[in-house]
Amino acid sequence: MPPINKRPPGGEAEGAASAASSPARRLLLGHFRWVICALLLFGTTKNYMDRQVLGVLKTTLQHDLGWNEIDYGNLVFTFQTMYALGMLATGRWIDRMGTRVGYSVAVVVWSLASMAHAGASSLSGFVMARGALGLGESAVFPASIKCVAEWFPKRERALATGIFNAGTNVGAIITPLCVPWITVHWGWRWAFLIIGALGFVLLVFWLLLYQRPEEHARCSPAELRYIRSDPDDRAPDIPWMKLLRHRQTWAFAVGKFVTDPIWWFYLFWIPDFLQREHGVALMEIGLPIVAIYVLSDVGSIVGGWISSFLIRRGSSVNAGRKIAMLLCGLSVLPIVYAYRAQNLWTAVVLIGVAAAGHQGFSANMFTLSSDMFPSRGVASVVGIGGMAGAMGGMLIAKIVGYVLQSTGSYRIPFLMAGVAYLAALALVHLISPRLEPVRVTSE
Repeated sequence: MPPINKRPPGGEAEGAASAASSPARRLLLGHFRWVICALLLFGTTKNYMDRQVLGVLKTTLQHDLGWNEIDYGNLVFTFQTMYALGMLATGRWIDRMGTRVGYSVAVVVWSLASMAHAGASSLSGFVMARGALGLGESAVFPASIKCVAEWFPKRERALATGIFNAGTNVGAIITPLCVPWITVHWGWRWAFLIIGALGFVLLVFWLLLYQRPEEHARCSPAELRYIRSDPDDRAPDIPWMKLLRHRQTWAFAVGKFVTDPIWWFYLFWIPDFLQREHGVALMEIGLPIVAIYVLSDVGSIVGGWISSFLIRRGSSVNAGRKIAMLLCGLSVLPIVYAYRAQNLWTAVVLIGVAAAGHQGFSANMFTLSSDMFPSRGVASVVGIGGMAGAMGGMLIAKIVGYVLQSTGSYRIPFLMAGVAYLAALALVHLISPRLEPVRVTSE
């Protein structure tokens, strides 16, 4: 599709920003950027469905294939290892290849890897399939955050990120509803096949709908001016090693290293916690999991909205993001008591509120990359941070596996979950007190 729009000069960009301040004028801008956001939501939903199948089937697979807790922890560790390595490579690759091509290739790779689980009959077979899945899925967040940087002005990025990031919860809601039914009626292998094959539906929609805003027939000149209403951040290709010289890169990476492992813990062990500690059967696990991730969806969107609201009302980006992250971090603290909950729904509420806090924190954390770096470097920075988060996930996979094998108690994992977010915010603030945008060149 040939380009039909031109990038506006600075004066027009300022005019778009002031026009956007009027509700009546905003209606004339066009809203196709939110269609793109919905497409990203679809992608993260599918992505997390593929990840969550293993967690839902953990007890079933341990029974059928004879795995112990350490075996399962090693499977999660394998996924995280390949995810970490992939994050480092795919972020840079997407900055070079572009969002459209990079995301398309990733969808094909991770969908085929998800389907490959159905052919595995041993731990080693699952290890290979799980590693391929981690490699393919590593591209989704660098590509999605880069897409948001391309399609949204800064004042809307946290909200847009919160919306597409809510797909992680939608996927985690749908999976425990459909996977047990498929497993009971057709067997667990069909669960991996059917969920994996849905990726090719996503691929069709992506190829039909996605282009950069400058090249998209559905993006009006007024909407394009609004999207480009921030100070011009055009920059040449940024050397990867040069990104590591900036403290902003390390602030993002450290925040991801501390908080991402907690989400992996929720994703891969909460179904087991509910089954083991509260006697929830496979066919009954859907409703508690749905409740947890519905709360997470609310947290993802509200957390992104809070900072966007504060910035629109005159707060600095630094204050808006960090106030929202502080509120989200405080909401996680009560989860330290979840292991002691005697009632199923008390545990569900504690975990759900904490998961909501995580997602709100994460929406703002992701947005920091596009706040501090020009769009040509966003995917690379997200890849670096994603690698750090996956390395943290590798550690928690080992810790939880050995803790459960030796103590049988979830006390230590829930304690780690409770304090992680305030610790991460303190470290982010220490490393980058003002979240200043960096000025990078290719030299």
